[in-house]
Amino acid sequence: MKKNKKGSALAYGLIMMAVVSIILVSLLRYISSQMRASLNRGEKEQAFQVAEAGVYFYRWYLAHQVSGKTVQQIKTFWETGDPYGVDVPYEAEFFDPEGGAIGKYRIEVQPPEPDSTIVMVRSTGWTYNEPNIQRVVQARFRRPSWSEFAVIANDVMRFGEDTQVFGKVHSNDGIRFDGVAHNIVSSSMDKYDDPDHSGGDEFGVHTHIAPVDPLPPNPVPQRVDIFQAGRQFPLPTVDFNGLLADLNNMKTESKISGHGLYFDETGRGRKIILKSNDTFDICTVETYDSTSHKVSKYKKKNKGGSCSSCSDPDCFQTYPIPNNGVIFVENNIWVEGRIDSARLTIVAANLIGGTKPNVYIGEDNLLYTNSDGKDIIGLIAQQDISVVRDSLNDLTVDAALLAQSGRVGRDYYSSVYNKDSITVNGSIATNLRYGFAYTDGTGYHTRILNFDNNLLYYPPPYFPTGTEYSIDLWDEL
Repeated sequence: MKKNKKGSALAYGLIMMAVVSIILVSLLRYISSQMRASLNRGEKEQAFQVAEAGVYFYRWYLAHQVSGKTVQQIKTFWETGDPYGVDVPYEAEFFDPEGGAIGKYRIEVQPPEPDSTIVMVRSTGWTYNEPNIQRVVQARFRRPSWSEFAVIANDVMRFGEDTQVFGKVHSNDGIRFDGVAHNIVSSSMDKYDDPDHSGGDEFGVHTHIAPVDPLPPNPVPQRVDIFQAGRQFPLPTVDFNGLLADLNNMKTESKISGHGLYFDETGRGRKIILKSNDTFDICTVETYDSTSHKVSKYKKKNKGGSCSSCSDPDCFQTYPIPNNGVIFVENNIWVEGRIDSARLTIVAANLIGGTKPNVYIGEDNLLYTNSDGKDIIGLIAQQDISVVRDSLNDLTVDAALLAQSGRVGRDYYSSVYNKDSITVNGSIATNLRYGFAYTDGTGYHTRILNFDNNLLYYPPPYFPTGTEYSIDLWDEL
């Protein structure tokens, strides 16, 4: 019996040892896994920081490569400048603050498509301690364009009660806004003397819709009924004078086969009728009324005499639309028509000396067939972009409009020539105060400015853009 008791105790002892061993092994495994997880979390965090450093390195790299260059020079850089990470991934070491290398990042870059301002950068980071633990960060870089505002101006601005603006509005001077702004309204002025109102200085962006804004230095009220996305001031100014370099570049590009078409200063300008079959008709203007801007005669081709209409076969010539190109006229331009799957910029500028030319629109609509970015028109005038007196009663303009030294708008006419509505689907950049209506009720009764979101990332060909890339989208993959 004693032997049996000793055997039982030994068996119990072995069982207890096995149980304790299992618990200890499990505990050790748990502690070990937690330590490994903790170490991995640290390595993953470091790998993320290395990947993020790659993105910011590329921002620094672009700033040194393209800052201060023209649009064409930036385009050349992407096409022939052998930029880092485009054809072959670019790798570099990442150093800690003490100077030791702790890992590497690999940068892969998707360059901008033609006429796009977007660059996609993917950065993969890892540490030398755990090279298999990698983090990937992707960022979208974008150059700002003059076409990304519904309205951008270099003068005092006033938006009346019947104006609705869908898109950002900015002026280097003050803004009185009495309509409805569906996006941010900003000014480079902290306060200014509104020429349309007596009294003291008012906020850089203000409204006279009751209750009228108080005067500075009172707090700025919210007024979400007017400024639905808010108002900001003061902000940095934009440089309209610097646009001359862009005009020179567009003239140069228009003379290169396949890049555009150039027309000289002959006559009083050109009438351009865009067509949806990838062509346009063009006539040389012989005479026009300087008040109404109505063309009365066109020059005949290759012979003397004139036509009363640009549709006369003796006066018009047909050219293919230079898709992704520019039409440059060293004189005034009258433009109308419709495009279908075309992207172009039309420029009226006299760079050989003399009167600065204008762009005239409004005898008929200027329209897109597609509203998904396939169709883009940019109109640039060295002086004014004007809607003619006898324009359509309900006019639609699909385009980005830029008046380099003048204004976008309509001349003052008596109430006999009042019109119902004008809708601009695109953007407006104007050096001087813009307007399609006047304080006495003349002009277009209703003004609707719809910003074309496609212009944010795909401005018209050779349209002026900034030269600094900024990150506007960031994500971890």
